Amino acid sequence: MHKAVFLDRDGVINVDHGYVHRIEDFEFVPGALEACASLSAAGYKLIVVTNQSGIARGYYDEAQFETLSQWMCAQFEQAGASIEAVYFCPHHPSKGNAPYVGDCDCRKPKPGMLLKGAREHNVDLTLSIMVGDKAGDMEAGKSAGVAHTIMVRSGKKLDDTSGATVVVDDLAKAAEWVLAQIK
Repeated sequence: MHKAVFLDRDGVINVDHGYVHRIEDFEFVPGALEACASLSAAGYKLIVVTNQSGIARGYYDEAQFETLSQWMCAQFEQAGASIEAVYFCPHHPSKGNAPYVGDCDCRKPKPGMLLKGAREHNVDLTLSIMVGDKAGDMEAGKSAGVAHTIMVRSGKKLDDTSGATVVVDDLAKAAEWVLAQIK
């Protein structure tokens, strides 16, 4: 069994400009690539888990999301970080186009993406961490049974940290915290 860091995308890996789906609109949060390289070097599998309701709303399609994800993963590879998988939820509970509207098991705060990632990549959730910028990310991590949840501020004032293990400024600080725990 492996340990993993589950990463939300928008607001954690990249600046959340709202429904980011094109390479030219994707801006890495400063230090994100290096942070992931250090986590990867420490033996963590890196798994992205991201809600993408822009697909349900018709702002972009799954092919556009996949193209961006492949590009993003290639950038990580060049920086020395291997992204094991990118899991995404294309649904929205009430807005958008069929078949993407309605209740699902994958949309955070439900833990479906984390559980699938753990199953498919032989991950021990009790040794793993969820990093996100929203309460739903923390709730998904807790529901999945991860050891720690880390909330990143991403330059925002946080009203609800949903009992995160720790709150930090960004992914670089999250990686520092994780690495300090294993020394």
